[in-house]
Amino acid sequence: MIGAPTLEIAVILLGAGLLLLEAFSEKIEKEAIAYAAIAGLIVILLASFFVAPAPVDHPSAFWNFYATDSLAIFFKRFALVTTIFVLIMMIDYAPTVRSLVHGVTSQSGLGEFFALPLFTCAGLMWIASAVDFVMIFVSIELVSVSFYVLVSFTRRNPATLEAGVKYLILSAVATGFLVYGITWIFGVTGETNLDRLSAALTSGHIETAPALFGMVLVLVALGFKIAAVPFQIWVPDVYEGAPTPVTAFLSVGSKAAGFVVLLRILRPFFILPQVQRVLVIVAILTLIYGNLAALPQSNLKRLLAYSSVGHTGYLLIGIVSLSGVATSFYLVAYLVMTLLSFAVLIVVANQTGEKIQDFNGLGKRSPFLAFAMLVAMISLAGVPFTAGFLGKFFVFDAAIQQHQFALAAVGVITVGCGFYYYLKVVRAMYWEEPKDRNAIPISGLSRAAITLLLIANIVLGVYPQPILRALSL
Repeated sequence: MIGAPTLEIAVILLGAGLLLLEAFSEKIEKEAIAYAAIAGLIVILLASFFVAPAPVDHPSAFWNFYATDSLAIFFKRFALVTTIFVLIMMIDYAPTVRSLVHGVTSQSGLGEFFALPLFTCAGLMWIASAVDFVMIFVSIELVSVSFYVLVSFTRRNPATLEAGVKYLILSAVATGFLVYGITWIFGVTGETNLDRLSAALTSGHIETAPALFGMVLVLVALGFKIAAVPFQIWVPDVYEGAPTPVTAFLSVGSKAAGFVVLLRILRPFFILPQVQRVLVIVAILTLIYGNLAALPQSNLKRLLAYSSVGHTGYLLIGIVSLSGVATSFYLVAYLVMTLLSFAVLIVVANQTGEKIQDFNGLGKRSPFLAFAMLVAMISLAGVPFTAGFLGKFFVFDAAIQQHQFALAAVGVITVGCGFYYYLKVVRAMYWEEPKDRNAIPISGLSRAAITLLLIANIVLGVYPQPILRALSL
């Protein structure tokens, strides 16, 4: 068996090696960097199955910052799979990057565009194992700094520059809240390790009010990462302006990182009943805002941006209901259905555009892409026999078992809104006439990736046992 930190070290070394290769090999085709990154991540993903989980209360000797439990191993694989699919999308998006990046050659910037996601992936993997606020902060910053560059990468596009500036400023503000919250918690308890924090909070020898204030500050910072109301104001503009593969990475990777941290830190802090009440209010507001704001959208990226806020609400139901399994399964379902929708969006947008009307008649132009987007939309909406349906079923079931009936009721009602705005895309593909009847080309690698995501959406909707077994290692 191999040590879990080896996985992150391997990802970092892979990213650094590819950057050096790109810098000193002028004649190499930059897409080769992406193919090498994908191959390397697949090898590391296979190696993750040789990591033995350790009990949560026995962290490694790595300064007691790092744990290798089943949750950590599961989300390391989650980060690796996400990055692999994002890199495949980036290969399709390369022509757009070439046209929107300053440089003396058509290859300028592409190497860094393909290598940076590896460092983001390493940060996500470290977040999965972080059991100390110091490690959590350093890991989140590694992810954030990588996203600062990726969001504003196509810098000839004014919308991208605007997205980059907004993300940078608001993320820096969120970092300030996180550090200040950690400071308050450490000042009250004298601890940053989550296990020792739990013991300190139950000892009865500390003041509850300052600890609660520090926790609220931390929740504000994490609210930015997961796009929960009222900290979601950056989402629509950043999602629309960022390069589409980066938007997909933000939507899935950043959200997963925030929820993994929530699953970790709420274990000791749920001793304070006020924390649960705050999260219930935030979940209800997030469900309502995300789904209602998505209703009038005509740009598909903005629609997916607002809908991601709604999905944050469903994930918060699982958090409030103290169900790590329901929350984790929903994140997996969100991964396969969101990446599928963005993978199709990139291929279609290269030929037409990102508005819903640009998908008019896609069923006639490309039946394969139309069917893939159909599965993505009905899975996001929660139609039975899809991964999205089972994800919602698990979180609603967890809410009912914990007597969170208000959350379950609001969640069920807002699902109806989702059917309206997701099926607008289906109507455009199958009921509207296409402006152009030429077939949309798709590479063999992208077709394989879309096929895998399509199958995963359907299989996980009827047979979730592999994910549930992985979560209960």
